[in-house]
Amino acid sequence: MAHRTTGSLHKRALGIIATTSAVVALSLAGASAANAADRVTYAGSVPSWATAANDAGAAPADETVEGEIYLPLRDQAGAEALAKAVSNPLDRGYRKALSPKQWIDRFAPSQADSDAVVSFLKAAGLTISAVPASRQYVVFRGTPDQLGSIFGTSLHAFNYAGRQLVAPASAPSLPTSIGGKVSGVSIEQSRTLTRPDSIKQGDLGPSGAPQVARKAAAAPVIQTPCSHYYGEHTGTVPPAYNGNTQYSTYNCGYTPQQLRSAYGLNDLGKRGINGSGQTVAIIDAYASPTIVKDVNSYSQQNGEPGLTNSSYQQLVPSPSEFVDQELCQYPSGWQGEQTLDVESVHAIAPGARILYVGGFNCGGGLDVAMSKILDNKLANIVSNSYGNVGEAVPADVIQGEVNLQLQAAGEGIGLYFSSGDNGDEVANLGYPSPDFPASSPWVTSVGGTSTGIDKNGKIAWETGWGDQFDQIVKNTDGTLSYAQPLPGTRFVGGAGGGTSAVFAQPDYQRGIVPAALANGKRVSPDVAALADPYTGFLIGIRPIIDDTTLETGDYVNETYGGTSLASPIVAAQIAIVQQATRSTIGFANPTLYGVKRILPNAFRDVLPQNPTQALVYTSAISGNTYLVSMDQDTSLKTAKGYDPVTGLGGVSFDLLSWVAQGRH
Repeated sequence: MAHRTTGSLHKRALGIIATTSAVVALSLAGASAANAADRVTYAGSVPSWATAANDAGAAPADETVEGEIYLPLRDQAGAEALAKAVSNPLDRGYRKALSPKQWIDRFAPSQADSDAVVSFLKAAGLTISAVPASRQYVVFRGTPDQLGSIFGTSLHAFNYAGRQLVAPASAPSLPTSIGGKVSGVSIEQSRTLTRPDSIKQGDLGPSGAPQVARKAAAAPVIQTPCSHYYGEHTGTVPPAYNGNTQYSTYNCGYTPQQLRSAYGLNDLGKRGINGSGQTVAIIDAYASPTIVKDVNSYSQQNGEPGLTNSSYQQLVPSPSEFVDQELCQYPSGWQGEQTLDVESVHAIAPGARILYVGGFNCGGGLDVAMSKILDNKLANIVSNSYGNVGEAVPADVIQGEVNLQLQAAGEGIGLYFSSGDNGDEVANLGYPSPDFPASSPWVTSVGGTSTGIDKNGKIAWETGWGDQFDQIVKNTDGTLSYAQPLPGTRFVGGAGGGTSAVFAQPDYQRGIVPAALANGKRVSPDVAALADPYTGFLIGIRPIIDDTTLETGDYVNETYGGTSLASPIVAAQIAIVQQATRSTIGFANPTLYGVKRILPNAFRDVLPQNPTQALVYTSAISGNTYLVSMDQDTSLKTAKGYDPVTGLGGVSFDLLSWVAQGRH
């Protein structure tokens, strides 16, 4: 029996996988007795990196592997039609969202089908981790031998992205009695590549070895104290752009007051328009043990209101339930992300209620966290500051994720995803790709800017986030020069974006995104906000120093950036506008692009700077001094109008007010 597909998306994504000859070969190799006519096969469950060339042999027998089975929606076309109608200002169904119960009753898989899948997995000896109220998936765990036997394949380890990940060596299958109820299977670890889209200032990014601390650091070639605002301190450097030798030093980290001022929110705040009455949900993996204490220390430090039991709640697993910690970069790897997300939302919209929902890992746990929000409509704004490496996720998994996004849109919930921190991802993948889930046409993808805020709290300049480092060195005669021709070759982070290989161009992008860029496909991002860690945001945190006990160290200030900063900034702005307009925006993209058609100047167009903007930075670790050239985002370029670094551009209160009112 052939595997049933669930819509054109699945067919397109399946076609991409089918183009990889090695994967095709692996799928054909699975045509054994286990995958005979009495079974349903799932070729769309084999990740593109599970190739013979990457095969490292049998998966470790003493470890368990997470799996996820996706059940098809009862009316896929109807769910897509509803999501479009609810989000399109020109449709009579605009903002006539369903309640979670109404959506589940109309579109979710049946209880009987969900129960049958769960019973099958339990009978096979697998452990059930979660089943959401929407019944769209079942998360489970088992050993590689168990999963291989149940799914008619064998699980191998594959070398990919500098790690060894488990995946099926041939297409998995299920007995027809169960397979007829299942749209997709995931028994591989591609989603453990999901990572926070945040970068701490001083982390020199993917293209270069980590800095090594000197035993006795020499004095920097240039003294570069950090600047609390653009231009507070300057450094004299060798002639750079247009012969300029004076550049501002890097930013110490903007404060909440500086961000509200730069984004034009101060006067609104004085009138009580600060997000009150709104809830912003934040999803990440794991949970910081000191988040409330940290935010309140930070708030006291900066003269901000603290968190209370009514302004902050969290739904998090207990530490004993955390799984896949090594694969997912441990709780310590996500603590800075949660802190950045919570503190930046609180900075922009101090009156908003924040709901943090933590996953028990960075795979199925994130789905469970999302479903808790969607199945109970705990918020209508959800910020997600994480993403996969490109779209290198199996087709079955992508379709399962898209179905959750359709549920959100149908319920009038806006999902905001950071677009990524590695530019076009060529360094990681060997080919350009936007990151998923931000590349989905059913979410709002938030790109990144580098932003100079002056001493008066105004935006002095704004350009696309893409940082290129060039070391400043002292010559034998005492003069200074650049180690390489400007801008250097050390890329240390930039906004993700670009043209999807999976998703067709959504209607709302037609005529706005240049045809030569789109080529008939979805392009990411949609909008942008501050993301550059060298013009970054100050956070306060007690870092986890032991991932086993979750012991934390002393309170410290750190400066962060990444599109993980941009996404919660935009989500918090949405909360302010919803309060002011007494409306719910929901999935914003159709209205955002509609406003662009009628009022193109409503967006703050982010353009290349002439001459190129740059800052001077000295590493506290190595003592090396660099000129940081901006708007150097790999192959992604800023341009007038739409571009794949900042999308439509920056957003403002006035713009979002038009969006909230459905005006275009």
